[in-house]
Amino acid sequence: MTMSLKSLFYCLPLLVVHFSLSASTAAAGKVSAIIVFGDSTVDAGNNNFIPTVAKANFPPYGRDFDGGVATGRFSNGRLVTDFLSEAFGLPPSVPAYLDPSCTIEQLSTGVSFASAGTGLDDLTAKIPSVIPLSQQLEYFVEYKERLKLAKGESVANKIIAEALYIFSIGTNDFIENYLALPLRPAQYTPPEYVAYLIALADAAVRAVYDLGARKMEFTGLAPFGCLPSARTLNHDEPGECNEEYNKLARRFNAELQEALRKLNGELAGAQVVYAETYSLASAIIASPSDYGFENAVQGCCGTGLIETSVLCGVDEPLTCQDADKYMFFDSVHPSERTYRIVADNLLNNALQVFL
Repeated sequence: MTMSLKSLFYCLPLLVVHFSLSASTAAAGKVSAIIVFGDSTVDAGNNNFIPTVAKANFPPYGRDFDGGVATGRFSNGRLVTDFLSEAFGLPPSVPAYLDPSCTIEQLSTGVSFASAGTGLDDLTAKIPSVIPLSQQLEYFVEYKERLKLAKGESVANKIIAEALYIFSIGTNDFIENYLALPLRPAQYTPPEYVAYLIALADAAVRAVYDLGARKMEFTGLAPFGCLPSARTLNHDEPGECNEEYNKLARRFNAELQEALRKLNGELAGAQVVYAETYSLASAIIASPSDYGFENAVQGCCGTGLIETSVLCGVDEPLTCQDADKYMFFDSVHPSERTYRIVADNLLNNALQVFL
């Protein structure tokens, strides 16, 4: 299958729905579109169309996506945002903005501007040469104009006002940038860097609000010290979660919640909700069998200890047969089944106000 045919395939609504989320029928019609900003947790394939090594448009990625297509999603199947789109009565997959085969009609019910490897800090995006959040916001401005041309200003404005905006970003600022390279640590102490990132998150929410957004969700960080790769690279306690990393995630989350509380008080007509994922991920890691998993320590791909992106190969003999048994698909990214659990949890908690 050529790249263009692949792109066309996954821009179309999926023909087969393998399961439904608990709120799917109740949510229909409450949200006009799912509009997404962020990193690899929500990149639907934008990195396929830029010169970067941070790609997932090859097997075994996508092997459980409808048709077995490697769309560029860093998972074996769909992402949280895809499941949320379906639950709100919209198409069961959110297309990538940069995919040239996706029409504005297809993008009018959902669009992802996200880019794997990016962060709130523009410096983070420069490391793997991906799309910074600032550029994602510029694409949103462009998207709005395209929507007005296609739908007329009144309809376009209604779509923008009633859409649900999802931010999923921040982990790479720590694992790719602050904890890996010397520049930011020379400028900021850990608390100062967290404060710097929170100011950028605040600015991003205000930017989309000024462009018409009213329903917004900002996802907190998961315990990234428990990623398989973080366990592997934990020199003090090999194989164990890096608790110093997890402390940074908790600090970021606490300050993000406070920032969002203030934004709700300042942005007239806006609802900005915090999506808590740290506790759920920690619960799965602590007792994977309670959630139907056999492994929450290794990824499905390869040895499961360090492989991600190009290091995950279809011919890797150690890659697991059933990704549903694994919390992680590679050493950094969750499996489709994990994303489904997270999506259902969000619908039953943070996103209840939009149902």
